[in-house]
Amino acid sequence: MKPEELKAVIKDYDALIVRSSTKATAEIIEAAVKLSAIGRAGAGVDNIDIPAASKRGIVVMNTPGGNTVTTGEHAIAMMLSLARKIPQATASMKAGKWEKSKFMGNEYCDKTLGIIGLGRVGAVVADRAKGLKMNVIAHDPFISPEVAEQMGVKLVSLDEIYANSDFITVHSPLSPETRNLVNADSFAKMKKGVFLIHCARGGIVNEKALYEALKSGKVAGAAIDVFEEEPTKNMDLISLDNVICTPHLGASTDEAQTGVAIAIARQIAAYFATGEIKGAVNFPSVSAEVMFAIRPYLALAEKLGTFQAQLLTGAIQEVNIEYSGEILSHNVAPITISLIKGLLDPILTETINYINAPVIAKERGIKVVESKSSEVKDYTSMIALTVKTSKETSTTAGTVFGKNDLRIVRINNFSVEIIPEGHMLAVSNDDRPGVIGNLGTMLGDNKVNIARLHLSRDTDAKHALVVLNTDSAVPANVLEKLRKLPHVISIKPIKM
Repeated sequence: MKPEELKAVIKDYDALIVRSSTKATAEIIEAAVKLSAIGRAGAGVDNIDIPAASKRGIVVMNTPGGNTVTTGEHAIAMMLSLARKIPQATASMKAGKWEKSKFMGNEYCDKTLGIIGLGRVGAVVADRAKGLKMNVIAHDPFISPEVAEQMGVKLVSLDEIYANSDFITVHSPLSPETRNLVNADSFAKMKKGVFLIHCARGGIVNEKALYEALKSGKVAGAAIDVFEEEPTKNMDLISLDNVICTPHLGASTDEAQTGVAIAIARQIAAYFATGEIKGAVNFPSVSAEVMFAIRPYLALAEKLGTFQAQLLTGAIQEVNIEYSGEILSHNVAPITISLIKGLLDPILTETINYINAPVIAKERGIKVVESKSSEVKDYTSMIALTVKTSKETSTTAGTVFGKNDLRIVRINNFSVEIIPEGHMLAVSNDDRPGVIGNLGTMLGDNKVNIARLHLSRDTDAKHALVVLNTDSAVPANVLEKLRKLPHVISIKPIKM
């Protein structure tokens, strides 16, 4: 669909799945009033405006493993074709020539292959290259030597890759750190007559430097599938006799395209059916099994945030979240996001969800600090939330009893055991006789029924905290009367 066609109909859809050509721009996303999810049938998400999607609360998913084998196999095919000059020989024969002596090739058996980036695709390339009896070395700052050794690969520095490789293949992701990673200085360190294979992302290899290295003979040949600009206009580079190239075909096989289509369809379906988030690029991925295990803590965290937000005065500046106990056996990142969502929801008019909560918190300058404590607490698992505002610092903590019974167990210096649901009143008062009686009488006289009551005392400070659950909201005029009762310091209505 053309952009204007997509924009005209996207308002009716809950999800959008794209491949590489469709652009999910900010303008399209703005028009997609019902959209909850965008899926990319493939790995690259350059065609999706992720910040715009995140701000709107739209989860963005991809299928990074769906074309791993295909892309790795393409790199091997490019290497073999480059070494034996198969494309050049094919073009010569199609032109009616028989130039056998012109296309003398190179063997790859017993040669050294240097892999830059030993991720999913790099690992496939290493496995296939070992089958070709090549000596495989690799550089990847995120892979341990032990993991590389299990693959039968020696992990070395980038300079060692350049100095010792007969063939070099690039499989790093494109990032600010890897842009122009292979540059003029890199080529100067390489063996004369090296072959370069590039099937990763355009921009990692500096095309101008590669052109000069090919012209000088430092690089004997290059096989390129990706370019700095696509479609490429760099005809000087691709016109060289010692360059073979393909138009970004790494993932282009029937099997891979079918595989990623099925994968992203299943991911989108699971997201709507069970809440499972897999392959998300703007939210921690959560399997159905993990989601089942952490769901009570997601609910607890959101309620802690919502409860705390209604107690606070002043603009939120910093949020500190401490986890302790059995909860530490899980990835707590989604729980943190749930808490931020709960904290922001009561104070903002815009819709807050799990996807846009971190974005909005960052936009508002709220610092979020997450910590984990090995200290044994009074509960099997506990979440403690401390919020600093422009006027105060306040702490609440909560836990889960049994499987799903949520409790707030601490409010600042007060130990409590509160069920966070429905209409509530948090009353701070002097620890004097008659306060609770006055509260009950005033509520009763105004037809407000108390469902639960919890009292906690700070005997040193001679203060008390009363938390009431009521069957209905307390009217504003009744709140004013309650605030004027003797020894009442403050009253905060809370709606959970």
